[in-house]
Amino acid sequence: MDAAILQGGIKVADPEIEAIGALFFEPMIFLVRKDSDVPGNPALWKGLRINIGAPGSGIRAAFDDFESAVGLSVGANRKLGLKYSDAVAALVAGTLDITVFVAPIDAPYLVAAYGEDALRLLPLQHTEAISRRLEYAKTVTVPTGAISLWPVVPSEPQSLMALEARLAITPDLHPALVTRLTMAAIELHNVRGVIMDQGMFPSVEGTGLPFDNAARQLIINGPSIWHDWLPYWMASQAHRLVLLMLPILIIMLSALRAVPMVYAYFMRWRVWQHYPEIKTVEDQLAGGMDDDGLRQADAMLADLDDRLSQLRLPAAYRQPAYDARIHVELIRSRIAKRRAELQTG
Repeated sequence: MDAAILQGGIKVADPEIEAIGALFFEPMIFLVRKDSDVPGNPALWKGLRINIGAPGSGIRAAFDDFESAVGLSVGANRKLGLKYSDAVAALVAGTLDITVFVAPIDAPYLVAAYGEDALRLLPLQHTEAISRRLEYAKTVTVPTGAISLWPVVPSEPQSLMALEARLAITPDLHPALVTRLTMAAIELHNVRGVIMDQGMFPSVEGTGLPFDNAARQLIINGPSIWHDWLPYWMASQAHRLVLLMLPILIIMLSALRAVPMVYAYFMRWRVWQHYPEIKTVEDQLAGGMDDDGLRQADAMLADLDDRLSQLRLPAAYRQPAYDARIHVELIRSRIAKRRAELQTG
């Protein structure tokens, strides 16, 4: 199998199986005879004949968790594994006390069962407390007349414990098919129903499985602009490519913003690299120099001034060169003054 709709609470052994999303509610429905005195509090069930589906079925798995959540011992009741139609017939005949279903509230076989005059929905008590003990369960309310307005079914609002069915996929399913399945889930299940509001499904919560990232983004943010212009298989690849390139583009834009600063530093550095020579002459001048030393220092500064004048710098970066040449000229003036003093002294 590449994809499957799984009942809430069904455990998946393969840790690599991913979820596209939760699709719809499947309430846990308990049917009894109208003349039955089965308690509404499931913790009080003792010695009852309860149909919970065939071994390995989703109903049996859900009931096992339900039984543990309400504190029933495994042997407190007799559990049978009849088929749907056989279970309803046995309930009508009085050979069953309760039959359990996990299915959409308006499933055809359930609608037929609601029409049986001898049967009724068991108003389960403490559904909110029970559902909170199961990670995958929630409480929903079925309004009066939701199934049928005549006869009125249910005859009064019913609070049911509901499981969230989820769509699961194998990790190697083609990304284009993941997108297509997600779009189909949005189209089919993003509707108002008897026990759900519009926009409630598909949901990215409550699946108990890791989510496919592309499906999550599609459910949360909706289809991208690519889906309006490209075939779905191309739109999927284009969207993934954009998601892949986005971090790279952000890094490149940040790097591009740094280029002007690096360029400006390099232009200034072409002038700054000459300042150690200027500093050396200043230090020598401060320490005292004879006429021969002053003459050599002046010649070195003259050569430095010539090199600074020949630097090819953009107009915006010429100011540091001008400043350096002014600095050189000031030191040469001091040297000329010192040589004049030595010659007159």
